[in-house]
This record gives sequence, C-alpha cells and structure tokens, in this order.
Amino acid sequence: MSGVQQKTSNEITLRGSAEIIAEYLYYGINSILFQRGIYPSETFNHAVKYGLTILISSDDGIKKFLDAVLDQIKEWLVQKKVNKLTMVITSVNTKEVLERWDFCVKYEGTVGSDGAPEVGNKPLKDIQKEIQDVIRQITASVTYLPLLDCICSFDLLIYTLDDTAVPEEWSETEPCIIANSQEVRLRTFSTSLHKMETIVSYKADG
Repeated sequence: MSGVQQKTSNEITLRGSAEIIAEYLYYGINSILFQRGIYPSETFNHAVKYGLTILISSDDGIKKFLDAVLDQIKEWLVQKKVNKLTMVITSVNTKEVLERWDFCVKYEGTVGSDGAPEVGNKPLKDIQKEIQDVIRQITASVTYLPLLDCICSFDLLIYTLDDTAVPEEWSETEPCIIANSQEVRLRTFSTSLHKMETIVSYKADG
C-alpha cells in the first residue's frame, strides 16, 4: 500500500501544475518589484516560500492586479493557450522600456492513448527546489542589472494563441522592445507538465 500512496502523493494534474506556475509568477514578480526598487521597501512584507524569505507587496492595488492576471493565466495554462508572460519595467517620465522579464512556458505533458487526463509525477519537493534556485537568481540579479535611477512603473503582457478568447477588459498591445539590450537566462524548472524559462533583458550601457 505504501507504494500506491507514494504514487498518489506525487501525481500532479494539469490544473495543479498551472497553480504551481502561477504561484511562482506571483512570488517571482513580487521579488522583482522589491529587488528593482519599483515601490518603496516599506510597502513590502516578509513571506516564507520555497524555503526562502520573499518580500511581498502589501499594496491592495498591486495584489488585486496580480490576482486578476494570474487567475486568468491559470485558466489559459490549463487550456494550453499561453506561451509567455512578460513583465515590463518602464520609466514613468520618458516611457522608455528599461527592463523586461520574460516567463516562457512550454508544455511537456502528453495525453494517454486511452484519452486519460494528463498527469505528472514529479515530486513537489523537487519542483520547489528548482523554483527556489530561480528565485535565488532573481534576488542576485541586482548585482549585474543597471541601477534604475528614475521613477518606474511595471506592466504585464501575456502572449496567447491567436484563437484565445480574451476578456473585454483586456487590450491588445505591441511587444515592448529594449534598444541595445543584453539578456541573461535564468535556470529553468519543470513540473513535468509545464516547463518555465525565465529571461531578463536590460538596456546595455552605451
């Protein structure tokens, strides 16, 4: 019986995998907002996740915005409609894009020949260890990213398949390009159903 119980505890459904991805995005985006100084440090609270202390915005507007975006992303991940979420950091005064964080999704699961739903079997602790490594890299990014010495804002762009039904309150936009940019690829992690790659692009000197 112990073998069966172990197998059950390791099973991850497509929706469960989408929850893991959305949760990573929530903590990752919050960490970026803090590390890059987009909002005052006193507006963040400590939270413990993935064995790390992560700073989370206490601003109700930011929390409401992130919840709405990530709830929608979860549905699109289950439907395999989303390819990428991009966090864009822009100068408030000049509107110039200074930094871009791309969270790229690939779908790894396969449906069985009997039509059974996709199920992953990667242990949650292994997934969380991989996510921990990525969050550590986000935290360390301040050592090489240029100082953002102006007032900045952020926005989130979601890249979906063409046939995706988009809520009315959402609008289409052009890709945000950084002129003369450099990029750093962070570690990837996989739930065995979704694979997530995180890339930061920034304006190079000169």
